[in-house]
Amino acid sequence: MSAELPSSPPHHLFPNRFFYRPAAVRSSLTRRAIKLICSVFLSFLLVAGILLFVLWLALRPHRPRFHVLSFSAAGLSSPGDGGGLSFNFNVSVRNPNGKISISYDSIFCSVYYRSDRVGSGRPMPAAAPFYQPPKNTKAVSGEASGVAPAPAAAMIAGEEAEGSVGFRLEMTSVIRFSVSTLDTRRHRLHVSCNVDVGGADGLITVGSKNKRCSIYFL
Repeated sequence: MSAELPSSPPHHLFPNRFFYRPAAVRSSLTRRAIKLICSVFLSFLLVAGILLFVLWLALRPHRPRFHVLSFSAAGLSSPGDGGGLSFNFNVSVRNPNGKISISYDSIFCSVYYRSDRVGSGRPMPAAAPFYQPPKNTKAVSGEASGVAPAPAAAMIAGEEAEGSVGFRLEMTSVIRFSVSTLDTRRHRLHVSCNVDVGGADGLITVGSKNKRCSIYFL
């Protein structure tokens, strides 16, 4: 009498052992592929961010530097309607960047006594458009003229009699920073220089000469 072979358990007791599920395998492979793509993408963003940060540290642009070299005012004794004021100035423009150049549009100037504009260089600019390479200094010379309003004229004449008068030279331009052939967006530049003049000739005082101006981007 032959031995009986043990009977196999019913298939419904072990479904995963006997049936192949292609949908589950495809879903698992898809999840793995998505995880891999996300990991590669995040790694790329991290490396790109680090490189951009290092590049910014190496090439971050510094603002140009303006210093008043000379400044004179004529007509201080009669700055109102009976005469008028005329100004001459010389300013140094320094690009302190080591690898970044600066391109300037025309530079326009105005002279203020407190809040009153008493001199203007328009329509002629103080400087035509120019290109400034890295670590370069350029001299900008200009003229301005105008008539002070009656209240300001009286105060200017009074300060002139006491020995010195304070003015504010303001210059405006539009600049662009450049690295090789790449240009940044245009920045509207505003320069403000406080200067004192004194004496019969209206020349800049010692304390105002070579004084650094304030720089703003509008």
